[in-house]
Formats: sequence, C-alpha cells, structure tokens
Amino acid sequence: MSTALRERLEALGDAFWLRPAILVFLGLLLGEGAVWAEQSDWARSLLPANWLYAGGEAGARALLGAIATSTIGVAGTVFSITVAALSLASGQMGPRLLRNFVRDPGNQVALGVFLGSFVYALVVLRTVRSVDEGTFVPHLGVTGALVLALFCVATLTWFVHHIASGINVETVIGTVHAELKEAVDRLTLDRPDPAPPGPAPAGQGIAGEEGGYLRALDEEALADWAAERGATLNILVRPGDYIFRGVPVAEVSPPELVEEATEQVRSALSLGDRRAAAQDLEFAVRQLAEVAVRALSPGINDPFTAIAVLDRFGNVLCGMRDRHLPGGVILRDGRAALFHRVADYDGLLDAMFHMIRQNGSGSAAVLLRLMEVLGAVLVVEQAAERRAGLRRHADLCLAAGRQSLGERDAVEDLETRFSALARIS
Repeated sequence: MSTALRERLEALGDAFWLRPAILVFLGLLLGEGAVWAEQSDWARSLLPANWLYAGGEAGARALLGAIATSTIGVAGTVFSITVAALSLASGQMGPRLLRNFVRDPGNQVALGVFLGSFVYALVVLRTVRSVDEGTFVPHLGVTGALVLALFCVATLTWFVHHIASGINVETVIGTVHAELKEAVDRLTLDRPDPAPPGPAPAGQGIAGEEGGYLRALDEEALADWAAERGATLNILVRPGDYIFRGVPVAEVSPPELVEEATEQVRSALSLGDRRAAAQDLEFAVRQLAEVAVRALSPGINDPFTAIAVLDRFGNVLCGMRDRHLPGGVILRDGRAALFHRVADYDGLLDAMFHMIRQNGSGSAAVLLRLMEVLGAVLVVEQAAERRAGLRRHADLCLAAGRQSLGERDAVEDLETRFSALARIS
C-alpha cells in the first residue's frame, strides 16, 4: 500500500461520521427495497405468511412511529454516553488518546445502527396509506422494522458493555500496545538496509510552504525523481516533526534544480494539525508514555498503570530483536538518490523511558520495574549498539533512584537489580 493511500485511509478513520453515514444510507436503501419487494408479486413468497406483520394501516403507522421515535431517542443517548466516555478518557489518560475512541468502529457502528433504523422506519412509514388514500400496508417493511428494533435492543446492550470496558485503562493500554506492535511490524525490516556510501552532500535549501505536523512523506517518489534528474535530495525532517513555515525541510544538489525540487518536495509532504501513525514509529510510543506520565501525576498517583506501560514497552523491544530499523538512504542504481531522517533505536528508548523515569523518580516500584524491564530486554538483545543504549538507561535509572528515593532499602533493591543487569551485559 502506498504511503499516500495509507495516510488517506488513516484520515478517514478519524472521521467519526463516516460509518454512521454509510449505515444511514443502507437504512434508506433497505427501506426502499422492502417497499419495492412488497409491491412485487414474488416477494411475498420469500417468508412464510405467519412471519409477516398481519395488522392494518393504523397499527402499522403506530408501530413504525414508535420504532422511529425510540431509535432516534436511543441514538441521542448513545451519543451522550460516547461524549461522557471521551471526557473521562481525556481527563484520566490524556487528550491525545481521544483519537482511539473516535476511531473505534464499535462506537461508530452503534450510533449508525440506531440512525439507520430510524431512517428505515421513516422510509417505510411514508408509504402506509389508509382506505381514503388507496390502502397500502407494507407488511414486509413493517416486519423488517420489528427485526431492526430487536437488533437495536441487542446493539444497545452490547454498546453499554463495549463503552464500559473501553474506558478501562488496561483496555486502552492494550489497544495502543497492539497499534505499536503493528507499527513496528510495518515500519521495520527483516534485514538491514545497505549502509550509505557517504554523507549527504551540501545543497540548496528548500523551505516549507506551510506549517504543521508531517503526517507522511513519499520517499520513494522523491527518490525516483532524484534518480531521473541525477540529483541528490537530503530530507531534513521526518514524519512526526513539526514543520515551521519558511524553515528548510530539504536540500537539493545540484542547486540548479532547486525550483523543480521545491515543487516535488512540497507535493510529497502530507501535513496536518495532528501526528499520524502511518509512518511515525514514535507516535504510539508517546501515546503509551502519556498514559504512564498521567498515572504518575500527584493528582492520580497510580504506579500500577505506569508499570503496565513499562511491561508493554519491554514486550515491544523484545519483539524487535530480529527486526531492523530503516536506513537513512535510498539507493537507485547503486547511487544515493535520497537521504532522509529516520527513527533510531536510541530515540525509541528515549521516547519510551525518559519521561516515565523523570516523573516516576520518587516511586521505588516504578524504578525497580524499569530496571527489570531493561534487564529482560538485554537477555534477548544481541546487537552491541542497542545493548549500549539499554545500559545507558539503566545507569540513568540507578542515578534517579539514588537521588530521589528516600528509603535506603529501596535504593539497595535497585542497586541489586542493577548489578544483575550488569552481569547480563
């Protein structure tokens, strides 16, 4: 899947209205289809006669009106519950995690089911005619409305369970953890990229036209353009960075191609008001870290949530043992066509552990668990440069404990775990 397509699909996932709108449209089509089927001679044989609604015009209108009124009322209740859940999640786990609740298909589909049933009932209701109007009772359509009403009851029961479990912090951590693992699998490689033939040459700067977060970058298209022109591009930003208007985002060599390169680079940048996970490996990392940092705030003081986040980080790092991060160069015919900034292992470790260690420096449980997680990753990680990064964070964890922990026993426990870690490394 191309980078641009993936970024657009992710943007569609942020549109809360999309699935409800599709279900409303399906309700409209289903209502029209039920009326058409009622008017067709063969359609009445689709169901046994005793399964169909057998009442008259007055009963059909009353029943369809009751279904329409109740479903639109419950739709408002579902929306209110969703807003309340968003407010609770924003206060306890961070406003950036609202994205996960907005993108949740369950919340969108539940709202869409009630709105679609409401539209279906209205479409069928408008066709009911009395004797004076030329009697017509859509028995098949009324039966379908009854089925949808029962389905709405089941949907409401499921939705209450879904929203109650969805705001559970362990569920939220598990969801973001799964997103992080998926990002690692998608954005890392089975084998390492070739080493760059040399440093990026100095070139003419290309400034950003607009400000915003870089959501995606089409590196392959830029590398193809540079190869065709015999040029070299050096991209100075990476997905997740905030681009300031007028600040250089790339350099091109030779400088004579700067005008054409400016157009190519700006068209390859996808900017937005928020970061996106399509190419940003640190996006889900920072979401999880925010949950831990908020849990360690004095107002919440929940070290168990921070420990749960550390466990997920350790699991992700152990899973990266045989994975390689992309290199910072794209070759075309053996020549470096594009240099670009990429996430590195030390940067991931910093995003995972710095803020948790700094905010949890007064909690012996958090520092002890951090040291244990680092030790567990060191057991499986064999790359020398990665092991050095893990040892660096172990040193920082020990220094924070010695400075901030008031209990001597807690410091001794931390030093014991550090000694065990040192023996591993």
